[in-house]
Amino acid sequence: MFTITLSKEIKEACPGFAGVAVYAEVANTAFCEGLWEEINAFTEELTSTTRMEDIKLQPAIAATREAYKRCGKDPGRYRPSAEALRRRLMRGIPLYQIDTLVDLINLVSLRTGYSIGGFDADKIQGEALELGIGKAGEPFEGIGKGVLNIEGLPVYRDEVGGIGTPTSDNERTKMGLETTHILAVVNGYSGKEGLADAAGMIQDLLRKYTGSDGGEVLFFE
Repeated sequence: MFTITLSKEIKEACPGFAGVAVYAEVANTAFCEGLWEEINAFTEELTSTTRMEDIKLQPAIAATREAYKRCGKDPGRYRPSAEALRRRLMRGIPLYQIDTLVDLINLVSLRTGYSIGGFDADKIQGEALELGIGKAGEPFEGIGKGVLNIEGLPVYRDEVGGIGTPTSDNERTKMGLETTHILAVVNGYSGKEGLADAAGMIQDLLRKYTGSDGGEVLFFE
């Protein structure tokens, strides 16, 4: 398991932050029918019970948006991933199908409102991550987004540089069909409450759909 620490600047900007990480051995697949039955059921539930204007009021999403403001980013221009995913479904656009690990993380993010980093653990450089705030001109290639301006965004860094923000993870550490170890990091800008449930949800889905034993859990703040 990796060690995860918080920088002084993120502690000052987001004093209520708490996080949880799940590290597990997995077998990824291109598509999983059972998982997509769960995704489609959630989509139907969300679109039938939620209004577009209520999405940003969901507690975990609202807390992440507030963290963006505190760190110096406009959450209307750089949306947290959980908010972006829910807005996509509310517009009638189906969730994109990538692979089982990515789809699984997206489902947990949709259900909980947490923006969750999903990394190929074997691509992370070193054994420690630090959560800080992005700097002007800091290099970061968002998955499917090209070069991303992460100045003012919360960012996890390994020995080489940034690997994940609540808006997008980095191409360098992204998961693929070759991934055999996952590190999933749940960002709790709304505090500790709900983190254990989110980690348990990730573990349950990993057991059901990737042949994993659920792996290890690390809480940090």
